[in-house]
Amino acid sequence: MKLQDTLTNSEKTLDTSHKVRIYLCGVTVYDESHIGHARTIIVFDVLRRYLENRGIEVNFIQNFTDIDDKIINRAKLENVTADEISSKYIEHYFSDFDGLNVKRATDYPKATEHIKDILDFIQKLINKDIAYTSKNGVYFSVSKFPEYGKLSKKKIDELQSGARIEIDETKKDPLDFALWKFSDVEPTWDSPWGKGRPGWHIECSAMSIKYLGENFDIHGGGRDLIFPHHENEIAQSESFVDNQFAKIWMHVGMVTINGEKMSKSLGNVKSIKYVLDNWGSNIIRLFCLSGHYSKPIDYSEELLKENLIKWRQAETCYYELIHSNNEKQSDNVISIVKKISNDFDEALEGDFNTHLALSAFFSLVKEANRLAADENLGINDVKTIKPEFERMLEILGLSIPKISQEQKQEIDKMIESRERLRNEKHFAEADKIRASLNEMNIELIDHKEKTIWMKKENIKADIWT
Repeated sequence: MKLQDTLTNSEKTLDTSHKVRIYLCGVTVYDESHIGHARTIIVFDVLRRYLENRGIEVNFIQNFTDIDDKIINRAKLENVTADEISSKYIEHYFSDFDGLNVKRATDYPKATEHIKDILDFIQKLINKDIAYTSKNGVYFSVSKFPEYGKLSKKKIDELQSGARIEIDETKKDPLDFALWKFSDVEPTWDSPWGKGRPGWHIECSAMSIKYLGENFDIHGGGRDLIFPHHENEIAQSESFVDNQFAKIWMHVGMVTINGEKMSKSLGNVKSIKYVLDNWGSNIIRLFCLSGHYSKPIDYSEELLKENLIKWRQAETCYYELIHSNNEKQSDNVISIVKKISNDFDEALEGDFNTHLALSAFFSLVKEANRLAADENLGINDVKTIKPEFERMLEILGLSIPKISQEQKQEIDKMIESRERLRNEKHFAEADKIRASLNEMNIELIDHKEKTIWMKKENIKADIWT
């Protein structure tokens, strides 16, 4: 598998001969997660699912930043503790991402639970004369790391003339960044240098190395984290281990709204709760995977509607497959499905192109629906198509709503009654049964010799599309 590596600006081959170790920078838990967070995490969820589908074990670590100025400020505003704020939004996070059908990470380390690891990390950098203590905290000395800027491709002189630099007259160099911030504002922890709390960047370095070891396979996050967060992680981590920090740096493009960055000031932030309530998990996952992961993608209701139409076709495909019972066998189905399957895998193997993988998936859907419409979908065709359809669903994290055996029997009985009434020319009564089925989100598909049914996912936005 090849992935776009931000550090070398080239495709690199992922070594899958061993357990793949992935660290994904998670959210700072001071507010609701939004569609931008969803895209990054869904992309990595599909990457993990694909590797596991190939029988490759994955150690997937995603942190929570649960101590930060934003959390402290939110706690002051609401007159509660920082822990109450972080706990609340961690709970919301799991509710949101479980709702998006994202698999739970192997571990979710929190910064506040790894203070000792952070302190040990900082102490080693001080011992190596790469970090120093000032009046306001402990800082990393950027001048001691000559390769600083290699990830973001920013030159030091350009950074000094106006990039995101923390202002502090006690630093030796304006580019130096905080490893430990002295503070009396709770929460704080004791340290050999003074009471305070960790800087933002140090937590990810300390926790990724603790859980994954040196030189792990993939470090990921949104493109907005390239500078300063990941740039600073590289500097402090490679100074700590005297080795390459991560083999591949994988960054996911931002989600924009009408071409603009999401921001509270513009009032265009789309929370995960909002999009889930209105569109459901499958439509959101299709949207987030509809472009190459490294490129930005623009959120629009029109694009979501397009994905909703496609998803209805996938639902139809599934129910055509499970209802098929004729003995026909179509020519070339095995070779067609094999080609589509290869196209799907090659798309993901070649720089993880989820857009092309989705094209392959919907080619399979189209083929199954075409055979069904022509009354040519036989049970032997189903044996070829259905396992591949379900494999792709699993990798993409898509799910068809389940229905119980009792519900199935009830629906079958209603459809039999409707057919009898139609045959007896009692069309008004037959239409009433159809209306009752519609209320249950059951849609009927009439064939020449039979009527089958499908249970549509209940999507609120479908009412006004």
